[in-house]
Amino acid sequence: MKTTPIQNILFWLIGSVIFFSSCETEKETYNPVRNETDSLFIVNNYDKLEVEIPMRDGTKLFTAVYTPNDGGEYPIILFRTPYSIAPYGIEKSDYRMDLGPNMALTRDKYIFVYQDVRGKFMSEGDFVNMTPHNGIVNGRRVNESTDTFDTIEWLIANTKNNGNVGQWGISYPGFYTAAGMIDSHPALKAVSPQAPIADWFFDDFHHNGAFFPSHTFWFFSFFGVPREGPTQDWAPRFDFGTEDGYSFYQNMTPLTKANKNYLHDSIPFWNEVISHPNYDQFWQDRSILPHLKNVNCAVLTVGGWYDAEDLYGPLNIYQTVEKNNPKISNTLIMGPWSHGGWRRTEGDFLGDVYFGEKTSTFFNNEVLTPFFSKHLKEDTDAALAEAIMFETGTNQWRKFDQWPPENLSYNTLYFKKKNELSFTPPKANEFGVDIFKSNPASPVPFTQYPNLRIPKEYMVEDQSFVITRDDVLYYVTAPLEENLTVAGPITANLVVRTDQTAADWVVKLIDVYPNDHAAFSHQPDKIMGGYHQMIRSEAIRGRFRNGLENPEPFTPKKDETVKLKLQDVLHTFKKGHRIMVQVQSSWFPLMDINPQTYVDNIFEAEEDDFVQAKHYLGRSGANPSYIKIGVLQNDK
Repeated sequence: MKTTPIQNILFWLIGSVIFFSSCETEKETYNPVRNETDSLFIVNNYDKLEVEIPMRDGTKLFTAVYTPNDGGEYPIILFRTPYSIAPYGIEKSDYRMDLGPNMALTRDKYIFVYQDVRGKFMSEGDFVNMTPHNGIVNGRRVNESTDTFDTIEWLIANTKNNGNVGQWGISYPGFYTAAGMIDSHPALKAVSPQAPIADWFFDDFHHNGAFFPSHTFWFFSFFGVPREGPTQDWAPRFDFGTEDGYSFYQNMTPLTKANKNYLHDSIPFWNEVISHPNYDQFWQDRSILPHLKNVNCAVLTVGGWYDAEDLYGPLNIYQTVEKNNPKISNTLIMGPWSHGGWRRTEGDFLGDVYFGEKTSTFFNNEVLTPFFSKHLKEDTDAALAEAIMFETGTNQWRKFDQWPPENLSYNTLYFKKKNELSFTPPKANEFGVDIFKSNPASPVPFTQYPNLRIPKEYMVEDQSFVITRDDVLYYVTAPLEENLTVAGPITANLVVRTDQTAADWVVKLIDVYPNDHAAFSHQPDKIMGGYHQMIRSEAIRGRFRNGLENPEPFTPKKDETVKLKLQDVLHTFKKGHRIMVQVQSSWFPLMDINPQTYVDNIFEAEEDDFVQAKHYLGRSGANPSYIKIGVLQNDK
């Protein structure tokens, strides 16, 4: 189908999920909504050129170059994407309505370059998801690092620039940014991977091997449709025929129904996903982490504490770059944002939870803009802290010399009888177990609002809506006598058994507000007393408890230990609040339903494999279940 430039923009926004434009008309204000004044500035101050840049194997990548029209020499800021660089064309009506990471940088003038990656939209070649770094194409070793290198080489030679290049991108474009800094081109001086994908066995579609169909199916139902050649058009969006995500994905269980009833083998990557249920070479080849070496530019990695898609990526890309490239400037910033929230929202609230300030203003004015100005124009000597982290609970920005912080004391919270969570371990001779039944026909919902798309607010949603379910265990402390700041990684140690051969495990860390908690200013009529705010949550497919490559069934009624690493946090549980942990075995439709009968490939489970199960969580003194947290010491 032929689409108009406006339709191309709309499809691009839908596909990338995170792109709404931003603008900044004055330094002290940040507005994520583009406006006519900004668009006119771009049209009046930039010239647009479209070119096909040849790569080392002969493949040509379609590229749009927006150059300031005053004749000056400016740095280049590159953006590479699989989500279309629409609108296409060089007429004034074909200009983008925004340029670059924010409007402050647009007004400060850079050469902004947008490129369709290999095999997508108007670029030649074959598209490969999460391009393996060691891939061979047309007899040449090519990957996203070499494509970035070749693009920069052409741009330096063919535009009027000052010799400095930056790169940025959010989500999938964040992956391309991270890949672009490997074996950096000498002109590449600053990169900002934002919400970057690092490894699809932990980001987006899997969490420790647990499959997230509500991410995967929707996305690849249109993004994964093969093309016949270069095109400006998106594939048509899939028609779900309903807005009820819970029911839709129930009806798509077992997952064999996805192809049988909906996709009809039309999405190659879906077929690859279901053919590789374990962390085999297919997935290992698509991890960017082992290759983050020879990075010779400044790095600013950006993530959101409440990113439902790519929280693993920013934290692990930062850590890996830090380990492998100790001599470069490497900064991590984490804010109270959903996926890309620093670009499309003001960042002052998410759902029912208020953060006290417009955090996106701080990020854009005090971090992102100075970062590119310093390294590309050298017009500021401002240095960023190693880790710039927003502390939720107290709602303040914190700066650290390293992440996780050095002054952490790791404390253990034990699961005890009568739903108690305590820093005091159970007695050595104490024995206890909590039991619940898990029914695949009635899985625990992950949100009160089971629409087709994942509501970003679920990451802070009130979890009291599941507290009365028989298939959810919970443990809670007494009200805290003083503030407790938790920082860095969290680890759950679960002593479990089941009367079947398969099970998943979900752990949630929750801040329970006191009953007299005041309403937040962004919605003064909302009662927040007794709110159960989710702080962090994670899942693991139980078959991977001893390794991701070689799954193992459970032996019925045999005790096993499941260790689950939750992603990092920086949160203060304030005086009078309580700490709660919830444990469950389903989380639907965020996570697919485990049949609870072990099958070699869970994507090939049949109706008869789905059975009810009885799960046990042990809390004995000799072998306790617990959650380990890092507590920030000497904190004021």
